[in-house]
Amino acid sequence: MTSRPPTRFDVSRDELAALLGDQPRYRVDQVWDGLYEPGKDLLDISNVPVAVRERLDTTLPRALTPVAESSSDDETTTKWLWELADGAQVETVLMHYRDRTTVCISTQAGCAMACSFCATGQAGFERQLTVGEIVEQVIEARRVALPRRLSNVVFMGMGEPLANYDATWAAVERLHGDLGLSARHLTISTVGLVPGIRRLAAESLPVNLAVSLHLAEDARRDRLVPINRRYPLAVLAEACHEYLDATGRRLSFEWALIDGVNDSDLDARQLAAYARPLRAHVNLIPLNPTPGYPTRGTPPEGVAEFRDRLRELGINATVRANRGTDIDAACGQLRANKATSVATPTRRS
Repeated sequence: MTSRPPTRFDVSRDELAALLGDQPRYRVDQVWDGLYEPGKDLLDISNVPVAVRERLDTTLPRALTPVAESSSDDETTTKWLWELADGAQVETVLMHYRDRTTVCISTQAGCAMACSFCATGQAGFERQLTVGEIVEQVIEARRVALPRRLSNVVFMGMGEPLANYDATWAAVERLHGDLGLSARHLTISTVGLVPGIRRLAAESLPVNLAVSLHLAEDARRDRLVPINRRYPLAVLAEACHEYLDATGRRLSFEWALIDGVNDSDLDARQLAAYARPLRAHVNLIPLNPTPGYPTRGTPPEGVAEFRDRLRELGINATVRANRGTDIDAACGQLRANKATSVATPTRRS
């Protein structure tokens, strides 16, 4: 991978100290604390001399250049398309709820997981994001969210977080240690990269784990979520058990409801049988329309029926509010310039 100069949130405190070697030692704390103070830009850190601020602003540029921004009609959802220094583009979504404000961030430009219903997966993989490129998405969302407090971060945007493990986890530590976000308010999503789940189980911060499951039968999941061929459901369940035993945190399964593909009574029973031993919460997601995917999401009445059936089977299931459909808020949609032709998923009679 081509080496890129660090951006302002890429550097560690020690690296910042090296850049400020000609300054008093306390200057490092002033700059570091100012960088992570809500709503403050590097050039606005008033207790640091102007010359030092301007030098750092040149040496440590921003990672994100805005390309497009869109807000939902009710102003509860804002989405950004950012361009990185090498021209790669990523997306970030800020969502306001009654009791919290959440940002959904990207960890890769593109994605190699090739899930057929995902706009990012259709576009393919470009590169990993750096720690600074991940963290700056949160910094920008927190600034825009003011005066609301940004309370939750979900690593559910473009890319597979556990395929960029080192940068993802370094970002988690930065968000926890320097932005003061509780591990309980940080959620990492994965399509089922078992080695990454096992690494998470050994970490010191008990973040939440969300597995994008979508099907609970190997033969069909192999086609919808190709990584299942490498880490089938039984192996994934073992890793999830390890995570639960190590962290005590709640596990959730993400289930994008696709009309005629994974919304039948059999699907509900298979999902319940898989989720029950893991005491997993099920988060049902009405599928956002995707240009290159020729199947529609389950209609609202079908979503409600599927949720109720899961509850009858003893599973704690909720329906995620479908936010930002009017602004192409599904991952990868804002970046997509044209439809990508993909195969129709196998549908059961």
